Amino acid sequence: MIVIQNVGPSSLARTRRQRVKRIQWGVLFGLMVLIYGSHAPLITLTKVDGEVPFNPSSCVVMIELSKLLISLATLILTGGTSALNSPPSLVLVAPYAVPAILYALNNNLVVLMQAYMDPSSYQVLSNLKIASTALLYSLCLGKRLRRVQWLALGLLMCAGVCHTYSTLELGDPERPEAEEGPRLHITAWGLFLVLVYCFVSGLAAVYTERVLKSQRLPLSLQNLYLYVFGVAINGLSSFSFTGSKRSFLEGYSGVVWAIIGGQAANGLLMSVVLKHGSGITRLFVISCSMLVNALLSWAILGLQLTPFFLLPVSMIGLAAYLYYT
Repeated sequence: MIVIQNVGPSSLARTRRQRVKRIQWGVLFGLMVLIYGSHAPLITLTKVDGEVPFNPSSCVVMIELSKLLISLATLILTGGTSALNSPPSLVLVAPYAVPAILYALNNNLVVLMQAYMDPSSYQVLSNLKIASTALLYSLCLGKRLRRVQWLALGLLMCAGVCHTYSTLELGDPERPEAEEGPRLHITAWGLFLVLVYCFVSGLAAVYTERVLKSQRLPLSLQNLYLYVFGVAINGLSSFSFTGSKRSFLEGYSGVVWAIIGGQAANGLLMSVVLKHGSGITRLFVISCSMLVNALLSWAILGLQLTPFFLLPVSMIGLAAYLYYT
């Protein structure tokens, strides 16, 4: 007897849903890569005499506040306000304070590290957060990665190093030393701080994914809890420890507001990825955004690309193929 598999309407509908889902994830991934990649060129466009004309810490607070307001609006529009009728329990809300603390710590570490290494060394070594995120993802979430997937993540990290190396200005031996820019340097304390930074970055991503997936709550409500703490902690840090002489909204322009809107949207989209996808996807977003960053810097700022740029492009493409096949 020959058995013919069911290829009726239900099978066609399931195939159509899967295709739509893949398209949605593709659009989401592309949008996040574009926003991530445009961040640095947009900041460069705001600079006046080589310096940003606004208070960076106030910008972080405005990003967190925007995400909070959008989450609240989404909760209202989806009819989830009944969850706010009674105060939530401390046990339910407290875990959402941890990511805000970790991200605030990392924001301060980035500033602190600049005193112990040059920016290029920081860009190269910060790629170690790919390894730390993958290790914590495997250990804390119990996700076993195949050998080929570990190889893919290793390629992703090497691609980041190669991309950074291709943009370094190592100095011209024919130029007088006095005319050369800052040389590559890093101290032992700087190396320790960058390792802490990479560990905290991975821990924040993995912990956030665990919290979002472990509680069966609407994502808009979970985002609301996350960003209440984000506004509170970053606001406290901005008003208590900032050394900027600028007022809170001084120097804001249309480009600055575009940066705030883009980063707010990216944070909300990342919540979708961590809730319904995987934190490893975040690593591919960040890596692909380096390529978008380079292309936008070439198109908008006139920076030169070298043939070496094709190497990290190829490595990222190969890493994505190995990981997802």
